[in-house]
Amino acid sequence: MQLAPRRVDLVIPVYNEAHILEQSITTVRSFLTERLKPHRWRIVVADNASIDDTYQVAHRLAAEYPDEVDVVHLDLKGRGRALKTAWLGSDADILTYMDVDLSTDLEAYPELVQHIINGYDISIGSRLLPASRTNRSAKREIISRCYNLLIKLTHFTRISDAQCGFKAISREAAQALVPLIENNEWFFDTELLLLAEKRGYKIREIPVRWREDPDSRVNVTKTAIEDIRGLLRMRFRP
Repeated sequence: MQLAPRRVDLVIPVYNEAHILEQSITTVRSFLTERLKPHRWRIVVADNASIDDTYQVAHRLAAEYPDEVDVVHLDLKGRGRALKTAWLGSDADILTYMDVDLSTDLEAYPELVQHIINGYDISIGSRLLPASRTNRSAKREIISRCYNLLIKLTHFTRISDAQCGFKAISREAAQALVPLIENNEWFFDTELLLLAEKRGYKIREIPVRWREDPDSRVNVTKTAIEDIRGLLRMRFRP
């Protein structure tokens, strides 16, 4: 039986990304037009209090493609904060997000969405599955594997890669889980998955192709400290 087309929101959190935003949105628009049929989709640029021309570029793109691009502006930084705002404010059936640098190959996106249609509550890209292919520095590889091992040791989770910026969630699951998430920054992803797993939500991981962005401005040390604090807090949370 043919399933009815779904409404899909793709949120792209951004902070000071004016230099690549238009190129990324153009690439994603072209891909979704060809590969996400027959579903209705919308790209939502979630501007995280940028201080460059990111919001102006996003606003221009939204005016140019009013049915395909929207923009949300936040006065405070934080990827988790951006996703909370965009997801909870959406009426789409399926909510997704990816990083603006498009580090994860878009070829996996239709599968990410399809698993939600098939009945999973959350689907996530994993860089650590056997079939995944990654291109990143040894330092980032070691940090990622150690972090995900730490999650397994402290929370006994089956998730292989909590932090890949490539996820989808049903609207029903988002409405139930996102208000419970305390973190507004990088630990948001891990907290979402741990809460979902504890509450019996169905999670599906898929292999992806992923390349490290040499322009990444993630503060690895600060993020690692935030993640460890978050894991300790979650360890004793019901």
